Amino acid sequence: MAKQVDSCDHGEVADAGCVRAVLAELVLTFVFVFTAVAATMAAGAPEVAGAALPMPALAGVAIATALAAGVLVTAGFHVSGGHLNPAVTVALLARGHITAFRSVLYIAAQLLASSLACILLRYITGGMATPVHALGSGIGPIQGLVMEIILTFSLLFVVYATILDPRSAVPGFGPLLTGLIVGANTIAGGNFSGASMNPARSFGPALAMGVWTQHWVYWLGPLIGGPLAGLVYETLFMVKRTYEPLLDNSF
Repeated sequence: MAKQVDSCDHGEVADAGCVRAVLAELVLTFVFVFTAVAATMAAGAPEVAGAALPMPALAGVAIATALAAGVLVTAGFHVSGGHLNPAVTVALLARGHITAFRSVLYIAAQLLASSLACILLRYITGGMATPVHALGSGIGPIQGLVMEIILTFSLLFVVYATILDPRSAVPGFGPLLTGLIVGANTIAGGNFSGASMNPARSFGPALAMGVWTQHWVYWLGPLIGGPLAGLVYETLFMVKRTYEPLLDNSF
C-alpha cells in the first residue's frame, strides 16, 4: 500500500501500468469478496437479519476472511498496492499517498468486483442469499456507526504501522499482519455491526439481494475511521528523520 506502483493520472489512463493496477484491484477484490461471502454462506448465516452467528461459525468466517485478506494484499502489493477496500483507498488519498484520479478508478473497480462476486455466488449456489451486513439485535445505527469507525480505525492504524511507516520492524510482513487484524475485528464486531470495515465488501451482497437497510453505516463508518487513523498516525507517530542515527555509538 505504501509501495510505489505504476503511475496513473488522467493523462496516462491508457498507460499499461495504470491498466494493470486497476485490473489488479478488480481481480483481487473479486477473489476477496467471493471468499469472504462464500465462507459466511457456508457458515450458515442466520435467516433473520441481525441475528447472532454462533462463535465457532463466526471464528471460521474470521479465519477465512483473514487468510484471504492477508494473502491477496500480499499478492497485489507490487502491482496496485493491494487496497481491496475503498476505506483504504480514501484513507491514503486523504494523506496524499494516492492521486484522486487513481482513487476513483480503484473504488469503481472494487465495487464492480464485489458486485460480480456476489451475483456469481448466487448463481453458483442456486439462488442462496448472499448475507447482507446488518446491525445486531439491540444495536442502533449510531452504535453500529461507532463500531465500524473503531474497527476501520484499527485496520488502517495497522496498515500505517506495518506498511507505510519506514521504521516498521516487520518490513514485508505488513500485508499478512493486516489480514490478522481483519480476522480479529471480524470476531470482535461480527455480531454487533457485521464488522465490515470495507464498503465494497458490504456493497456487493446488498446489490445482489436488493437490501439496503442502514447500508449507509457501512460507508460512513469506514470512510471516517480510515482517514482518522491516517491523521492520528502521521501526526503523532510518524517520525520524519533528518539524519541517520549512529548505530555503532561512535561520535
